[in-house]
Amino acid sequence: GNPDEYSVKDFATYIKDMTESKSEITFLPKSQDDPSQRRPDISTAKKQIGWEPKVTVKEGLEHTIAYFSRVLKEAGEIIPTGPGAAKPEA
Repeated sequence: GNPDEYSVKDFATYIKDMTESKSEITFLPKSQDDPSQRRPDISTAKKQIGWEPKVTVKEGLEHTIAYFSRVLKEAGEIIPTGPGAAKPEA
């Protein structure tokens, strides 16, 4: 969690910029269960166990991008997993 608010568009733009991708961001209709607020309230975690984020969103994205870059380099592909997962069409 992170106490700052970010939209999915924000993340898509950050990732596109950070990876220097030429991909186009496609906007789809919201799903029925799409949360209207993406800013979690971390006050309980902070108060009861003294937890708060130590990594900024930018740092987290940098680590995540580096991880998937390594996986892609080592395996030659990233295989989607989970229910309904599929490779994007080229």
